Amino acid sequence: MSARYGLLGEKLGHSLLPQIHRELGGYEYALMEVGRENLPAFFATRDFQAVNVAMPYMEAVLPWMDSLSETAAKTGCVNTVVKDSEGALHGYNTEYYGFTRMVRRSRVVVSGRKCLVLGRSGVSDTVRTVLEDLGASEIVMISQSGSDYEENIARHTDVQVIVNTTSAGMYPENGVSPIELSRFLALEGVLDLRYPPAKTGLLLEADALGIPNLNGLYMQVAQAKQASELFQGLRIDDSEISRIHALIAAQTANIVLIGMPGSGKTTVGRRLSENGGRPFVDTDSMIEEQAGCTCGDFLRTYGEAAFRELETEVLQKACMPTGCVIATGGGVVTKPENRDILRRNGVVFYLKRPVERLVQYGDRPLSSTPEKLQALWKVRAPLYESMRDYEVPYIDEEKAAGEIERLMKTIWTDHL
Repeated sequence: MSARYGLLGEKLGHSLLPQIHRELGGYEYALMEVGRENLPAFFATRDFQAVNVAMPYMEAVLPWMDSLSETAAKTGCVNTVVKDSEGALHGYNTEYYGFTRMVRRSRVVVSGRKCLVLGRSGVSDTVRTVLEDLGASEIVMISQSGSDYEENIARHTDVQVIVNTTSAGMYPENGVSPIELSRFLALEGVLDLRYPPAKTGLLLEADALGIPNLNGLYMQVAQAKQASELFQGLRIDDSEISRIHALIAAQTANIVLIGMPGSGKTTVGRRLSENGGRPFVDTDSMIEEQAGCTCGDFLRTYGEAAFRELETEVLQKACMPTGCVIATGGGVVTKPENRDILRRNGVVFYLKRPVERLVQYGDRPLSSTPEKLQALWKVRAPLYESMRDYEVPYIDEEKAAGEIERLMKTIWTDHL
């Protein structure tokens, strides 16, 4: 027997919705990949109780609906389908609710603002409808695929709110941004419907410019909450949105450890991995595997500049997955571009250990003696401070791991 609930789409890949729905109710929720040519058969058999609908099917399913909710009719797209006791199919648009809650969560003011929506799809039509209902003064819709994309952007650099509905910046293209924010001098807020990563290239640039921004996880959870209410025919308290958002954000974030050579990143990282059941990644080990020699030998043979280039390449691979513990090399902070790589999916913890207690590595040219360690610390300490999200003093392995675990539990719940 097939699953009674799930997500209908063409190519679904990884989705957080099964995990979110497990928190919302005690029902099985599956990913249902169905080719476009098989949609008629899928709806003819109606072998489901209710489904969410992913792009590109949010408009394609309309002919099979026996009724539409007010928001589904208004937006012209359906992302939730519920079958009643008579077998009739009722289409809803719970993304309208999800995006409305996302805007409120972000505290980005839409009323009276000129808004730019990047992308043209069922999702962007929903976004436009919400912005209209929230009182936006003007809404500009621009598709990246259009031949006059740059010309259109140039005409609207006075926008105050930007909403990205495109797939730009999603795995495996982490770091890609659909637009350069610095040209928008009146910009007050940026919303990116993508998640993961936690910080797309667009949101990282917004951070750098001091512009309020939010990723799409909160919207995913909010729309799933309303969909689950329709699935189960019951009311779910709104507080569940914040609780599940905090839970998923913590579970999917990478724990990234930075600090001086010999500060205990690997031992603390392994402890965190064991305690939390997270995969453990050591970037120095990845470098050695790829280079076919030790880090020390590579540095002596090819020099530090070549080592840093390889380190950044490895870091890109290490930070793409979610929910890992990542122990980085001591010099990862020396390249400014590594900052964004670490923060795309991660919370960065600076493991601070007194320089006199650092472990010396005789095979590492940069830290083989106490004098070299001291000189290295003077240069790098300010870099660790500037790149970290949180500082954790290293007293011992257990206490450092415990403090990081405590912080990971409170980062998102502070906003409940």
